[in-house]
Amino acid sequence: MTDRKAKVVIYSGRLCTYCNAAKRLLEKKGVAFEEIMIDTDASVRAEMEQRSGRQSVPQIFIGDTHVGGYDDLAECHREGKLDELLAS
Repeated sequence: MTDRKAKVVIYSGRLCTYCNAAKRLLEKKGVAFEEIMIDTDASVRAEMEQRSGRQSVPQIFIGDTHVGGYDDLAECHREGKLDELLAS
């Protein structure tokens, strides 16, 4: 098992199915993450948009790396790159 050190942050929305899928994937791998909800605070949404350059959720960061949304996270996982990012 990989020694997971990188901090994982997910900008998420309450009713977002892709957010839930991303969280399930990380939970299945035993990865702890910080979830930042953007639903009720415009400044948090603005922070997410500034950091990621995107307006949709989820937006996932592993360490200093912007992974992207759920599809991007799932692709990293399929390609075997997710564990590498988590260990960085």
